[in-house]
Amino acid sequence: MPKDKSWKQLILDLAKAIFESARGKTSRSRTWHQHVVPYEEGWAVRREGNKRITSKHRKQSTAITKAKSIAKKRNADVIIHRASGGIRERINYRD
Repeated sequence: MPKDKSWKQLILDLAKAIFESARGKTSRSRTWHQHVVPYEEGWAVRREGNKRITSKHRKQSTAITKAKSIAKKRNADVIIHRASGGIRERINYRD
């Protein structure tokens, strides 16, 4: 052990190295993109890749507002779908 480094610092350096190498392997991690999709008699906000919805709304405009709020916090996109399911618009909130 080098004399200029304490055990605590060595452990912190090791933990940092492990964390950084693990992060590199998970480059396919899920995104926080929010989809506004038709749902039952209204609209829903759903995180990309999720089957479960985040919130339900009667109006598309309310769902869009909610999706924008989440996307801004997470530096993600909002993908707005038409009633037919096709994509109407994509709004980017990434840095």
